[in-house]
Amino acid sequence: MSTKIRFAERGDVTTILRFVRELAEYERAADKVVATEALLADALFSAPPAAEALIAEVDGAPVGMALFFHNFSTWTGWRGLYLEDLYVTPAARGAGVGKALLKRLARIATDRGCARFEWSVLTWNTPAIDFYRSLGAETLEEWRINRVTGEALEWLADGG
Repeated sequence: MSTKIRFAERGDVTTILRFVRELAEYERAADKVVATEALLADALFSAPPAAEALIAEVDGAPVGMALFFHNFSTWTGWRGLYLEDLYVTPAARGAGVGKALLKRLARIATDRGCARFEWSVLTWNTPAIDFYRSLGAETLEEWRINRVTGEALEWLADGG
């Protein structure tokens, strides 16, 4: 079994959306996915792109992806790399595909001069947390994600 990691191409958008939906199903949030192929294509392949993606292939078939973008830290003064989604199909899990994607992302981060490589993980996803820790990731327990969406976002934008 040979794993190849490559940058996504426009023709991968259907596969990426399928992986996003499968990940959302695993994360018990399938109803939250409203992305379309058109939205993903625009985000990934407009100039400048909002995000980038890697595709993992085993023997030529797509079995995983990593979707990421750059963020910035005022504390370090450098940009970072933020992993939005990491997904490996159930049949390919345990074969090193996730590790290969993370290693490639770490290489991209260092090659681009990023001070950090970060991502979030659901608190109940113990297998993922254990896997990330085995690769040297530190879980920042004291930080909480804050999010404003929908009507609350409109309300805040209109003056709160």
